Amino acid sequence: MEREYMKTRLIVGTCLVLLITFSLNVTAHEAAPGQGAKSTADVKKDETRRSEPVVPEQMIPEQMVKVAQGTKKKVRGMILRRDTDTFTLRDTTGGDLVIKLVGTTKVEEKKSNIFRQARNFGTTSLVRGLSIEVEGRGDASGALVAEKIRFTENALITAQAVETRVTPVEGRIGETENRLGQAEANAQRMAGQIDELNALSNQASTLAKNSQASAERALAGVEAANKRVDATNNRIDNLVSTLDDYEPKRGVTINFRVGSARLLADSMAMLDEIASQAKNERAYLIEITGFASADGKADLNRKLSQQRADAVVRYLAEKHMIPLRRMVTPFGYGAAQPVADNTTRQGREQNRRVEVKILVNKALSSPTPAARNSR
Repeated sequence: MEREYMKTRLIVGTCLVLLITFSLNVTAHEAAPGQGAKSTADVKKDETRRSEPVVPEQMIPEQMVKVAQGTKKKVRGMILRRDTDTFTLRDTTGGDLVIKLVGTTKVEEKKSNIFRQARNFGTTSLVRGLSIEVEGRGDASGALVAEKIRFTENALITAQAVETRVTPVEGRIGETENRLGQAEANAQRMAGQIDELNALSNQASTLAKNSQASAERALAGVEAANKRVDATNNRIDNLVSTLDDYEPKRGVTINFRVGSARLLADSMAMLDEIASQAKNERAYLIEITGFASADGKADLNRKLSQQRADAVVRYLAEKHMIPLRRMVTPFGYGAAQPVADNTTRQGREQNRRVEVKILVNKALSSPTPAARNSR
């Protein structure tokens, strides 16, 4: 017994020595330089490479649009499919291309209000049905690596509304498919339930067709809504660009006696009509310019023409309460810009004048397209 006990201890000890030796060799092999060990820089490179989305070239079908590597491209379209780091975009020409999202991709609002700062969004806002504008460069796989993605707030609201309707529909389709699979498995075990399985299959097909039709109608509604939003934005842009564009609506000429800047009775009556019409206009201005005949010295004529223009401004402000901001800064031209021959008495009478014009803003006074169509 003692001899067998010693023999057993010897065998166990030998096994322990071999096990320890094998462990030390494995550890040394893993830590040895040049035998597969990686430096800290290599590990960081691998982690960075794994964090970047990879779109192998074989994942992009031949019928899809590919962007040449390094080519800068700007496209507009609608998101058809959304994955973790990529999504499929259908551009305005009907072509489909893969958009790749990276850590430096900027997602921001394409604002229509020029008086506020654009908002920034996360990539989670990129949902199906969203109309966007993408700028980026092509990579080796033919995908477009997005540098900047822009969309309007209205487009986001519309796409999110569609997403909340389409996703439950897809969920119901998936549940129906699961039930169909279970029914097929039961049909193999129980031949007596074939009729029931056929009924479930027909019901699932009908539901799938109805869901697809609903999704297509929803996408058509998104496109129509985006067109209306674009039309509204165009009208706003035109309005802003023409805010300082005025056109004359009506004008009168007020004449004065020789060397006088005093308004005559008939001149006051003409100014009364001008004031009444101006108050009925939207976004109006009144342009007032004074003139003199060639009688007398040039400096005296300039001063006299300015006094005549000021007399009209004072009458409109005091008598009709026309705000001074509505009247363009009056200016006296003196004997310049005559409308008649200064060598005749009648011509000099016509040159002793003040021209008053009502200017109306084109953008605010023009009827909207809806108002024009209703006429």
